[in-house]
Amino acid sequence: MGLLLDFLVAAALILMLLSIVEGKVHYYDFVLEDKNFTRLCSTKTALAVNGSIPGPTVYVSKGDTMYVNVHNNGGYKVTIHWHGVKQPRNPWSDGPEYITQCGIQPGTNFTYEVIFSDEVGTLWWHAHSDWTRNTVYGAIVIHPEDGTSYPFPTPDGEEVLVLGSWYTYDVNLVVEEDLAGGDDLPVSDAYVINGQPGDFCNCSKNSTHRWQVEYGKTYLIRLVNGIMNAEVFFAIAGHNITVVATDAAYIKPIVTSYLEIGPGQTMDILLTANQPPSQYYIAARQFYTDKAIFTEYDKVNVTAILEYKGNYTPPAAPLFPSDSTFPNYTDIDAGFLFRNKLKSLYDQDVPKNITTRMYVTASQNQFFMNRSGEVIISLAASLNNISWQNPRTDVLQAYYYNMTGFFTEDFPDMPPNFYDFVAEGLPTNTTQSLMATKVKVLEYGEEVEITFQNANVLNASEDHPMHLHGHSFYVVGAGTGNFDFEEDPKMYNLVDPPYVNTATLPKIGWLTVRFRALNPGVWLWHCHLDRHLSWGMLTVMVVKNGGTPETSIRAPPLNMPTCHDAPELRLFKSDFSVPDMLGR
Repeated sequence: MGLLLDFLVAAALILMLLSIVEGKVHYYDFVLEDKNFTRLCSTKTALAVNGSIPGPTVYVSKGDTMYVNVHNNGGYKVTIHWHGVKQPRNPWSDGPEYITQCGIQPGTNFTYEVIFSDEVGTLWWHAHSDWTRNTVYGAIVIHPEDGTSYPFPTPDGEEVLVLGSWYTYDVNLVVEEDLAGGDDLPVSDAYVINGQPGDFCNCSKNSTHRWQVEYGKTYLIRLVNGIMNAEVFFAIAGHNITVVATDAAYIKPIVTSYLEIGPGQTMDILLTANQPPSQYYIAARQFYTDKAIFTEYDKVNVTAILEYKGNYTPPAAPLFPSDSTFPNYTDIDAGFLFRNKLKSLYDQDVPKNITTRMYVTASQNQFFMNRSGEVIISLAASLNNISWQNPRTDVLQAYYYNMTGFFTEDFPDMPPNFYDFVAEGLPTNTTQSLMATKVKVLEYGEEVEITFQNANVLNASEDHPMHLHGHSFYVVGAGTGNFDFEEDPKMYNLVDPPYVNTATLPKIGWLTVRFRALNPGVWLWHCHLDRHLSWGMLTVMVVKNGGTPETSIRAPPLNMPTCHDAPELRLFKSDFSVPDMLGR
């Protein structure tokens, strides 16, 4: 009996230690329902999580696991993506529709198992089906693991600020109509901070988000750009800010009057309340790199208010960031200047023995489609001239169960043709893309380098925030013009590059990233501008199993949603092939 008791005690201690090593477990319920919301002088019905837009902020610590039971009581099928969470060996809970799962149908539920690993800081979650993320999104706060602390003095308080887009109508219906007609996709009616447009928008002053601070204290701002289709400049009037992390990884502190943040990106920012007690605008405005004639953009500043506690006479209006500290909408140099300052806090183990090297063009395109016998030109977007076409079931299940006929494993490492990618007025034979479902397959453990080249097809080059699921990557280089295969690699930062999950491919320029393929599964890579995602600027990377249970995809959960329809990324198919239309 004594030996048995000793064994049981030892086993209990081992289980306890394992639970500490593996982190804590958290449980959340997300209830998605249609609710009425009034913004910009009008009321609309929108899908919301737990009754609010944005939805709830979830809190974990580094290395924890979180179970989120998503109840879809709305009218659309939906999926949730845990943006920036690597989900080791667990693509089943990554979330993008038709890539790792089918949609959660109305009236049903699905529980996500969200596994955190090396992330610490701020990430976010959002719908990854249609344009539903315009109202279904929220922040993820990842505290340092127990017994550790920040690499900076512990702040006196925190504030989560989530940027988003607001449409005064059901944007999913409009997107469906625009895609069916081959038209450009809708522009939001306003941007919002924590769900509110701010003082400069109609019927909005009484609901502007306010944040109270105490003089002399330092705060950690957790900033998320959940806007559908816009990079933004961000500033707080009268205050410098210190950026200390991006995409849940620490960086060398950047003291600045402004920052630039793209859709999908997150930043952790320190602010010391050291100005005369008053009210100050927290402001964001679109950073625009496309031509206004190609896509409209909203010049209204979205604002919240930072207000000091204490006895003072409030000003007639809060102070707004000055022109000298808050870049204008089209200040490309200011965007480059900020991004070039991003460096990891410590030296990094950057991959150097590259086994797969890819050169991938990103462009906006056209293709021809037949509508009732009439040939019309539709807008598209592509990677290496391929516009993604969704399969009839999700890629992960097709891959895991060896189902054939749903995708091909021949996404190219190079574009089909080389030309002056950044020239104006490129010829017609560069504008058409091929709709296909092609994936890139990587062996486990490969060291991968991808150079993205922004192609000025249709004279429509603009910044592309490129996001990889299941991994973070090192941004080793970026520049303008055509990538120089001989000279540009000499300038790579292989010492302390930023380690991120989303990075900006600059307008008429290039971006080079490196990563190790150590997470087996099916992982989406795409532009995080939803208009480009809807047009096909995405592909899938399949990382094969590594040969042991610990390096292989986990078994799927028993209740994965099933596909009830035959999806299209576009809501139509062309009756013409690209070679036919080009006379080839």
